Amino acid sequence: MSAHPIRPLPPGSTLGVLGGGQLGRMFAHAAQAMGYFTAVLDPDPESPAGLISHHHIPTGYEDPDGLARLAGLSDAITTEFENVPAVSLAALAGQCPVAPAARAVAVAQDRAQEKAHFVRCGVPCAPYAVIETAEQRAAVSADLLPGILKTARLGYDGKGQVRVPTAAALATAWASVGSVPCVLEKMLPLQLECSVIVARGADGATVHLPVQRNLHRDGILAVTEVYEGNLPPALAQQAVDAAISIAQGLDYVGVLCVEFFVLQDGSLVVNEIAPRPHNSGHYSQNACDVSQFELQVRTLAGLPLVQPRQHSAAVMLNLLGDLWFAHGETAQTPPWAAVLRLPGTHLHLYGKTLAKHGRKMGHLNITAPTAEAARATALQAAAILGIAPF
Repeated sequence: MSAHPIRPLPPGSTLGVLGGGQLGRMFAHAAQAMGYFTAVLDPDPESPAGLISHHHIPTGYEDPDGLARLAGLSDAITTEFENVPAVSLAALAGQCPVAPAARAVAVAQDRAQEKAHFVRCGVPCAPYAVIETAEQRAAVSADLLPGILKTARLGYDGKGQVRVPTAAALATAWASVGSVPCVLEKMLPLQLECSVIVARGADGATVHLPVQRNLHRDGILAVTEVYEGNLPPALAQQAVDAAISIAQGLDYVGVLCVEFFVLQDGSLVVNEIAPRPHNSGHYSQNACDVSQFELQVRTLAGLPLVQPRQHSAAVMLNLLGDLWFAHGETAQTPPWAAVLRLPGTHLHLYGKTLAKHGRKMGHLNITAPTAEAARATALQAAAILGIAPF
């Protein structure tokens, strides 16, 4: 039992967040809309969340003085990215309520622990082996090849991953990532990818957003489509049940994203978890009556959870910094006016002043009464912006 359990916090309380990126910014906007003050700890003086919060503490995530200041300002604290040090969350939990807990975040930070948790929960994942020593590398079963070698820690958006076609290539691949602890996953024949956003309260109540169908390019989410029939109903329910099982197994409090692969034979395997709101849940800001960020506020503030209702078919387009360089290496503002002339378009930019290739600058939500209309408008918007069709 936490020394400081989550308790109901009325508007006017201050909600703290470790991390000042776009997820923290959108959390802060949701909290402020509900009447809460916000405090952000992030070392970047121009962090997207720090710029719009009531309090910004510009220190490192392990700085004792900064953590003490955040705890002193906040009535409860959350995180907006998975690589915030779990030890910092544990330290804060000694001073005020923290959700998600350090233990749950630590599992999400380590692929070996994460896989072991999936197994404990009875949720299928790709066959894998943990590689921490040269002996373990040499003992890898040929059945796992071809595979993907993933660093156990600090990998996201396709980083820290190497394809391994043969046993001979495994030693080279492991050396290329610094011979750090890794997980080797068997490559499986994929049909598509999907994800589920679950919110779980301190009382154990769970709600979820509809299952999201995702398209990744170069390891980064490009498109999310959410509407009735985007996945077979039985498969969607299986994904929801698995996500809830994973959250309950962690005794999780907060918003959790569970990512899945659908294989060519129609079966489902879990890929990974993110202990926070997720890019694939952004559509909920405009297509649902409760967004993933409001769910994060509710779980942290001990407010009742209600099952979100999706009122519009939706497509989300991720807006990377590459769009600013569509006409050369001098950054130019994309043609937002042309996009916003399209019905049902909702532009969300993250307040980042410098566009870079591969950097997440914003997202575009497209809503419509039908899936066909949402897809048609999204394809028009993609063509205007220079995003490849899907």
